Formats: sequence, C-alpha cells, structure tokens
Amino acid sequence: MDRIYLDYAATTPMDRRVFEKMVPYFSEDFGNPSSIHFFGQNAESAVDEARSTIAGYFHVPSEGVIFTSGGTESDNMAVKGAAIWQRRVSGKNKIIISPVEHHAVGTTAEQLCDAYGFDLHYVKVDRHGKVDLTDLERKVDDQTAVVSIIYANNEIGTINPVSEIAEICHRRGVIFHADAVQAAAHLDFNLEEVLIDMISIGAHKFYGPKGIGALICKKEPDLFPLITGGKQENNHRAGTHNVPSIIGMAEALRLTRDEIGMRSPRLTALRDHLIENLQENVPGTTVTGDLTNRLPNHASFVFDGVDGNQLLIQLDMAGFACSSGSACKIGDPKPSDVLLAIGIEPEKALGSLRVTLGDGTTFEQIERFEQALPGLVESNRKRNG
Repeated sequence: MDRIYLDYAATTPMDRRVFEKMVPYFSEDFGNPSSIHFFGQNAESAVDEARSTIAGYFHVPSEGVIFTSGGTESDNMAVKGAAIWQRRVSGKNKIIISPVEHHAVGTTAEQLCDAYGFDLHYVKVDRHGKVDLTDLERKVDDQTAVVSIIYANNEIGTINPVSEIAEICHRRGVIFHADAVQAAAHLDFNLEEVLIDMISIGAHKFYGPKGIGALICKKEPDLFPLITGGKQENNHRAGTHNVPSIIGMAEALRLTRDEIGMRSPRLTALRDHLIENLQENVPGTTVTGDLTNRLPNHASFVFDGVDGNQLLIQLDMAGFACSSGSACKIGDPKPSDVLLAIGIEPEKALGSLRVTLGDGTTFEQIERFEQALPGLVESNRKRNG
C-alpha cells in the first residue's frame, strides 16, 4: 500500500542533509566535549559552533542556548527552573499558564502546585484557543514567578499573540516562557525584537533528530537546575553532550530558516484547500482553532457522531497516518483538555482529527485524502449510530 503520512506535528522525517552532517560525529569526531585532549576539543568546538548557529537564528547570545533532550525537558526546565529560582530569591509563588498548554507545561505546573506549594492560575482563552489578554493583565502581579503560554498550539494550530503577552509580563517584571516546539518549524521570530524571555524547541519537529532540543533564552537565565552532576551547559544541565544530535539540530534549523519562505506558502495553500474541501463535503464538520492565525501546515476538525480513535484506525487501514490531537493523546478515550477548554462539548470532542502537512506532502496526496475521508466518516457514524 502507498501510505500517506499526514502527522508532521507529531514528528518529521529526518532530512537527509541533516543525517549526513551528523554521521562523522558518531565514528570519527566521537570525543566527549568535556575531555581536554584532542578528541574532546574537536567535539567541544563542534558543539560551540552549533550553539552559535542556533543563537544566531534566534538573535540571542550563545550562552542563552541550553541543550536538552527535547521540547518536554525544555518546557520543564523553563517552568520548574524559573519558578523554583524565583521563589528562592524573591518569594514569588504564582505560576500562570493557559488551559490549552501541552502536557509538558500543564502537568509540570500542576506538579509544582501539588507537590511544591505553588499557586497555579489559568488565564482564559477564547473559542479558538487564543489567550484573553485582558484576563492575563488582571492575573499577572508582583507575586508571579513565571508565565508560560504556548506559542502555537499543537492540537488546534492557533498562534497566540506572544508579543502582547510578553509586553504584559514585562511591565510587571515577570518572566515569560513560550512553548515554541510547533512554532519553530514554521514561524521566523527574533527574540531581539520580541520580549519573550525563553522559548522551547525540539529538533524532531523540524526535520532533525529525536532526543535533542534546546531552551533558548534572551540572555543567560537564572534557573534552578533540574539535572545535576557535571558542570555542562554553564551548570544549567548536567550530562554528557549528545554531540551528533546537537550538530543535527543546528543543521535542521539552518535548513528550516533558509527554506521557510518556500515551505510556508505551499503548505498554507494545501492546508486551506483541505479545510475548504472537508467543510463542503463532510456534513457535521467543525474546524477547530483560528482560521487565520494558525500554523501553515495545520488543519484540525471535530466531526459530529464520530469516534475519533476508530476513525484513526480506519484511516490507517486506508493508508493515511493522522492524529486525534497531540501525539501523546492517541488511544486515550477521554476528550482532549484543549477541545474542552475552547468550549467543544465532551461527546463531540471525542470525534477529533488533526491533519498536519510537511515537506513530503503533495497536492495529489491531499486529493486522495479528501476523496477517502467522507466515506470513512459516514461508515464510522453508521457503526456508532
């Protein structure tokens, strides 16, 4: 079967050019960057160059790039590290997030509340999942340790007004972190111009390797370290560097930034064609997320009377790989927290579908999907009717 992959928000295939850049660091330049001999110095130089490359694309100093194991660890480092540090030095005990965060932020904030005694507050969002700036203005105060708001939502694609959020936080001297794991692949942003203090990225979302990410900071941050031991990453994160993957992430980001001007218009056109077609040809379809301010590759829906998990299985059997929302939610019969937060009824929220496009997606593939989905939805409804 000629299978069609439409789940690029879950992960992307590694670009061949990235893999080729990584290969020497598995076998030839294999040294530990913490070693002082020739092999270690070569590895350290490569890590430093990669750090400088990544820093340059986000317009931050090199010391503002902290390598991690991926977006989840970066989110944890930002929220937990900033909250604990701020409470230690200033007594601030309040954390603000939105109800549509990735679990890497949401569960971390809940743990800080339940196990460490922090006060956790949720800022309201509208029916598209966009933060209510007026509500945020009311909630941010001089007791707030950190605000963490997702830059672009992984489940519904909505892009938040991060510049306005950052300005509200900075007027009160509050640290603002944005989960940019989805945004980094599709949006070109400059931290020299935007007042975001920290963003999280993960390489496998932009055609790089899995298991590597970074916390990008406007300046070297004050964070309570989560992983202790050695003095790597300026004492922010202990552990031997994953040199091949660091090299791969830097190359993947370089390619993403160089090619974003070609990728985004093409993906936006395919996305819009898909959304318009399904609205016209699948009765009972609701598009979730903001239709205008959304990721260029992201289409998400809920279908009346449909079992979303069954639909995913049907699609897979028909040769299409999609998701019901976050990749972490697949197989979970409970309705998505994100969909509930934007006002979708629980029963309807169970009929969700996320279709995300990428470099390998063609117009012919989208047409085949558009032809197949109406019949699959109809049979799903009959089965559950």
